[in-house]
Amino acid sequence: MQGANKVTIWVITGLMAVLTMFFNLFIFLMSLKSYKQNKHWTPCETIITALSLANGAHQLLCYLWMTMTEIDKDCRLEELFYSLMILTVFSLKFTIMWTTSFLTFYYSTKLVIEPIHCYTKIQEAILKHVTTVVLVIPMCGLSTCLPMLTVLVPENNTSENKDCGSIMPNDTPGMIYNTVYLVLSNILPGVLMVKCCISISVHLGIHLQHMKASTNGSHAPKLGTEMRVIRMTLALVVVFLCFMVVDLYAYYQVTVKKENAILLSFLFTSIYTTFSALVLIYGKKTFWKVLLHSYNVGLDEFPCLSCLKVPETKCKPSSAHTVKH
Repeated sequence: MQGANKVTIWVITGLMAVLTMFFNLFIFLMSLKSYKQNKHWTPCETIITALSLANGAHQLLCYLWMTMTEIDKDCRLEELFYSLMILTVFSLKFTIMWTTSFLTFYYSTKLVIEPIHCYTKIQEAILKHVTTVVLVIPMCGLSTCLPMLTVLVPENNTSENKDCGSIMPNDTPGMIYNTVYLVLSNILPGVLMVKCCISISVHLGIHLQHMKASTNGSHAPKLGTEMRVIRMTLALVVVFLCFMVVDLYAYYQVTVKKENAILLSFLFTSIYTTFSALVLIYGKKTFWKVLLHSYNVGLDEFPCLSCLKVPETKCKPSSAHTVKH
């Protein structure tokens, strides 16, 4: 990758890093506030908090590595130091993918209730062991990434293409490991999320049919409380699938064209963590309301930007059938 392109990616990633850290710090602080008020976290709050921490840590390490490789162009520090940073970044990426998938799976079990009560049993198990699962996922990510140091080799073909500590597959074991990592970190959680997305969509379709057939509108309040979660979950799946497509492109660059595309991979992941954090904030109504209020208060300091304000409440219809949530 040429030097000018590397600097451009570094700058864009920096902008994404600011947004990612802001959104995830906001989620973390709001979760702490909720914990202080309620003295406990709900399962979804536990998962979201863990995800925000993983997103933040990933972004910090990712941008730190990119900054150090721009400053230390001669790689005066030990290659192992840089390689360990990359290993940690990919481990955190694994954690982010599976934690997001776990969150989607949790919501699918919460929204979809099968007649055989299979989902009910799974939900009960999740409620009992959600903290354990959230802690096991990073451990699995670290153990999955440790072989990188042995099966992948440093990639330093030319001085222009040199990224300190960059490791790439150079033989059959390295190619096999790269493929296995891709399947475990991207494809499997993606399949699980798509399955959950289909289940939720089918549930929504059935629910709408019941509402249409109902004469007293008794389903409306429940759908109102579910709709935000459904939109958030489906949006998370869409954002993830878009990320997976571009990440597969970066994988293609590495394995087929033998190009060092690690910066592209970091950029794509940074964009993903930014948009997924925003979707998570939207999914929690209290978080979204506070964010919109803070945004509008900030714009109050600049009267010339008042046109950019966002309405904090929806205009209620004048119909007598308005449902209270």
